[in-house]
Amino acid sequence: MKRSLPFVLAALLPTSALAADAPTYTLVLKNHRYQPSTLHIPAHSRIKLELINQDPSPEEFESNDFPAEKIVMPNSRMSLFIGPLKPGRYNFYGDFHQPTAQGTLVVE
Repeated sequence: MKRSLPFVLAALLPTSALAADAPTYTLVLKNHRYQPSTLHIPAHSRIKLELINQDPSPEEFESNDFPAEKIVMPNSRMSLFIGPLKPGRYNFYGDFHQPTAQGTLVVE
């Protein structure tokens, strides 16, 4: 069965619309510390997390509490989508600088 281009594009719209509607939150990495170290986000919602690395070395954003693992190169930015998550506290860290690069998502 041959599918037309409009059908394929229509099938992609819900995913694109959800990504465009996701609220954006920003974390800045400076001196191997996340700022803010506690980030409040809504429960049961998909969010876009913008990571800005102001350090001269790379960092790997990671969590054991929710699926996330992404390298942020020095003096650059990247984004990833998180959630939806249930209400609670979820820890994240910078894998390359674990003693200082620590933070918490408070999902409410």
